[in-house]
Amino acid sequence: MNPELEGKDLLVSAQTGSGKTIGFGLAIASTLLGEADNFPQAGAPLALIIAPTRELALQVKRELTWLYAQAGAKVASCVGGMDMRDERRALARGAHIVVATPGRLRDHIDRGSIDLLDVRAVVLDEADEMLDLGFREELEFILEQVPEERQTLLFSATVPKMIAQLATSYQKDAVRVETKSEQKQHADITYRAMTVMDRDGENAVINTLRFYEAPNAIVFANTRAMVARLTTRLSNRGFQVVSLSGELSQSERTNALQAMRDGRARVCVATDVAARGIDLPNLDLVVHAELPNNHETLLHRSGRTGRAGRKGVSAMIVTRKSRKKAERLLRWAKLDAEWSGAPSAEEVSTQDHARMFADPDWSVDITESETPLIESLLGTFTPEQVAAAYLRLYNSKHSAPEEIAASDAKPTPRKDFGKSVWFSIEGGRDKGAEPRRLLPMLCKAGDLTKDDIGAIRINQSESYVQVLETSVAGFLAAVGPAMTLEEGAKLAQMDKDPVFDRGPARAPREGGDRKPYNKNKGPRKEHRGGGKFDKDNSDRPYRGKSSDDKPAYDKPKSEKFSENKIKKPGTGANRGKSTPPTDWNDDPAPRFKKPKSSAKFSKPKAGGDAAPRRKAMSDGALSEAKPSRKPKGPPPPKGKANSKKNKARAAAAKAAKGKSGK
Repeated sequence: MNPELEGKDLLVSAQTGSGKTIGFGLAIASTLLGEADNFPQAGAPLALIIAPTRELALQVKRELTWLYAQAGAKVASCVGGMDMRDERRALARGAHIVVATPGRLRDHIDRGSIDLLDVRAVVLDEADEMLDLGFREELEFILEQVPEERQTLLFSATVPKMIAQLATSYQKDAVRVETKSEQKQHADITYRAMTVMDRDGENAVINTLRFYEAPNAIVFANTRAMVARLTTRLSNRGFQVVSLSGELSQSERTNALQAMRDGRARVCVATDVAARGIDLPNLDLVVHAELPNNHETLLHRSGRTGRAGRKGVSAMIVTRKSRKKAERLLRWAKLDAEWSGAPSAEEVSTQDHARMFADPDWSVDITESETPLIESLLGTFTPEQVAAAYLRLYNSKHSAPEEIAASDAKPTPRKDFGKSVWFSIEGGRDKGAEPRRLLPMLCKAGDLTKDDIGAIRINQSESYVQVLETSVAGFLAAVGPAMTLEEGAKLAQMDKDPVFDRGPARAPREGGDRKPYNKNKGPRKEHRGGGKFDKDNSDRPYRGKSSDDKPAYDKPKSEKFSENKIKKPGTGANRGKSTPPTDWNDDPAPRFKKPKSSAKFSKPKAGGDAAPRRKAMSDGALSEAKPSRKPKGPPPPKGKANSKKNKARAAAAKAAKGKSGK
């Protein structure tokens, strides 16, 4: 530790796996201990370490417990997913250092179960990730609860604008420290960009895992659904796999990580957030099944491997659609990747053979207990049989690789069919003939394969098929002298190539190719895709189609709509409508349904009353004229009428109902 940095606020750019936990543990040691060698009796916490995820917080707790073991430090944790009552009891007993996640720590502050008045140092580990996860409000709330006279350390893989603002607000004269040059970050990691076809993405993941056979590997996906899909696919292929995603409980996550550490599982499929802070001792391979959204996430993902001096591989599965995105991510992250295709099935098999011959069991001496069984095997079976049995047992322990098409492969051009003979078949489109029906019929009746048949053409009354010249003799022998196929279809050999038609011709338009839009205004003008009206307003555009697709009016407007029935557009309820409505009441034909008018815009007609027009009743019945509206007044009484007036009203309603058809 540089003596000049003791007790000062630090803004540190530290890549994942660079030993930053030990770094900030040493950086706050002088602030916590002062001149003493041991911690005093535990009480209120002296230091707060805040991490984005439970796994990272628990990992930091383990490392700080080891680092301060000789000084007698008590380290407590407050993380989501754990029993809050146990955490409160641990805080009540006293702790020198508290490692917490933002959400759970704020819960303890709100409940009054933690005292922050004695805090001397605050460390924000993976600060950029906490801001990405939406913990800015919690962090600001926590930093406002601790004393102003404190040492504040911000550790982040990158220093975006939000981190710089947070440092300015809650740090005093912070010293900028870079633990690694960005040009040399992840020097122990080999980056590979594997280009594959879009349909081979998951197959490339399988072959990559099989090619490297790493003790531990992580496969990253962007969504929980993709994590579940990949986990199921890998499990079905015989991989020992676990998954990590936000939908799992804390116990499930802990069991999954423990399975990776003790060797019960070798592959972990995870999302970005769930894999934060994972530190597996033998993690040598990271596979990006889906590309991350930014280069910071790419660095965080890849930083799971290549830790503590170990070599690691970060393999990106790049489809044709995501090629440009992969290039941008690598450029922004200032990384150089080896571009190649995904491991093929042959390459995986070659790698398996190399690992088999490099197995240390070949060089181990034969023990006395093994000698009788070896002699028995060699006495019963030949050496070739023993070797074959060993090879089968070895292969049974490994999943078979997938066949992957080359990413730069182009469709193979169809070979020339060669010399052929044409045959005609009775019946064409008029009989419902189709190539998908003729092909199996010809193969069955003529003892042919699909490779012996070339083109099949369908005319209106006859069909034609092309047969390879070398197969004609066998075809004729199988068909027989009757030259008849199924359902009595006659077959005939042709001396020359047939003539094909293009199907039934379309019926010509009536009245020529173009029809006038309006007889009074002359022929229609051409409009393409719609536009503004012509200057003379003689036509209006027809959007999306040519002018020929719109039918012409047979009658002029003056004959279709009389002037006394046209209401000027742009007024009242018809504002914005292009077709002027007619007055329904003036139409002598009976109407079954009258459109409802808006009460807001309807106005009384000129020269009349707004009340319904009704002729005088005679003999208790309405006249033939239909009222424009329903009659006002109370409805007729239910049941038996008890007065002449009610009887007349009921009869009138019944008559009106019969005339309207309702």
